[in-house]
Amino acid sequence: MDLLTKGIEIKAVIPNNTDKKLVIDNISQNYPVYKIRLDQLYYNDQNDRIATWISQYKIDNNINHFDLSDIENYNNIIHDFITSSNPQALKNTQNNIKLIGQQETGVVLSDGRIIDGNRRFTCLRNIEKETGKTQYFEAIILDHSIENNAKQIKMLELMLQHGVDEKIGYNPIDRLVGIYNDIIETKLLTVEEYANSVNQTPAEIKVEIEKANLLVDFLDFINSPKHFYLARTMNITESLKDLHVMLKKVKDDDKREDLKNIVFAELLMQPVGDMNRYIRKIKKIVDSNKFFNNFIDEQTVIVEKVCDELEKFPKVTNKEIAKIRTNEEIKRDFKHSTEIFINKVDSDTTRSQPVKQVEKAYDSLDLIDTNIFKKISTEQKDDIQEKLDMINEIVSNIRRELNV
Repeated sequence: MDLLTKGIEIKAVIPNNTDKKLVIDNISQNYPVYKIRLDQLYYNDQNDRIATWISQYKIDNNINHFDLSDIENYNNIIHDFITSSNPQALKNTQNNIKLIGQQETGVVLSDGRIIDGNRRFTCLRNIEKETGKTQYFEAIILDHSIENNAKQIKMLELMLQHGVDEKIGYNPIDRLVGIYNDIIETKLLTVEEYANSVNQTPAEIKVEIEKANLLVDFLDFINSPKHFYLARTMNITESLKDLHVMLKKVKDDDKREDLKNIVFAELLMQPVGDMNRYIRKIKKIVDSNKFFNNFIDEQTVIVEKVCDELEKFPKVTNKEIAKIRTNEEIKRDFKHSTEIFINKVDSDTTRSQPVKQVEKAYDSLDLIDTNIFKKISTEQKDDIQEKLDMINEIVSNIRRELNV
């Protein structure tokens, strides 16, 4: 049904006698705001904020598209995704709407698809169910269809959801999935178009694309291609970020691929509880020219054992991951090997620390311009002399220890 014609005619859509400024295609314009009865609206399944939940549902139910013939059932499905993605944020928003009403105007298409305001719509559905009173969603209605204006609508959605009015951030994995879908998979948007829509630079988005590709590579490695929800449940966002930084430091292509597979295998096996902190420690080894190659050689042997385990499961889900992680031998091997190399790096750093500190002290003293002594006061000279005496005493102590 067209909300701007039939909706108004049956009084399911009521003019609110207010308007809101919106920028579409770089044109700023005031649009009228309407109060829309909830049963005339439906969620946007292309919302990047719940990308992993959508992906999981389609995989679990072996579908490519949602059936929109039963809007109520469809809305109930997406409603659960919105709720599960950030329960506390939803609760806070719902309490706020109960107290002072809907403050932020949403944006919908003329067929009822919500482009901005899915969370507010969810809160209003909850309130309507709790109170039994008909609720209305306040929104601008755009006379567009997603079939004919997909790029324009996606850019508008990104702009609105990343704008100053949006208080709740994306789950980082959902953000990467959205970038992968919009720029790499469907090529709906260019890097520049995406960057402009979210008020970031193309360079920043290119970094996010690299992380998104790492995410895809990880899922391929564990025999779960594009099962993005697994990355969300495994909480690997920070580890992927650290891996991205590590890979930038490795110049050899083969070593870079080996390092990537090592981190992927460790994330799959989860040898310790806090994997983000564990992976972060591996950065020390990568920074060490002295131990990095031996670390790669030793860990690659363990990665081969993980690959043998993965061969038992052509398709991997959370259930298979739990089974693979019961292999305590591989987990012990990973943890033992990593801890040994981290200790080696730490010990080497401790031994080399005095040399670095002496070099730093020398450089600091060498930078002093002695000509300035002619221009400073007697009091300042006395102060310098006192500090030099203290330095001489420290140097004498160091010399004595070196000769022991």
